Amino acid sequence: QVRLVESGGGVVHSGGSLRLSCAASGTVFGIGTMGWYRQAPGKQRELVADITSDGITNYGNSVKGRFTISRDFDENTVYLQMASLKPEDTAIYYCTAYAMLSPKSGYTGWGQGTQVTVSS
Repeated sequence: QVRLVESGGGVVHSGGSLRLSCAASGTVFGIGTMGWYRQAPGKQRELVADITSDGITNYGNSVKGRFTISRDFDENTVYLQMASLKPEDTAIYYCTAYAMLSPKSGYTGWGQGTQVTVSS
């Protein structure tokens, strides 16, 4: 089982910055892609950004150029640096990690979520 512990959410004014962190732990073969999703009230959950075990990053269109995802491979920790925040970035942010149970199998684990609120 993989356990994901998120931190760093909070309230910030429009134009401000926040940094989210997520540490993965547990008895697994390895950790693959890690990332962040978000869900705003009344909206579907959407990809914010992810980063593979090779360091390849991918961003949702709405955050490109404003958010940066990074990863500490030794600590199995993923970070999301958010800048130029907008009220529409307000959502619960969820950390994800692909937990490898073997070289050919695994599952995607989810964190409990951290609230990010951007005031106008």
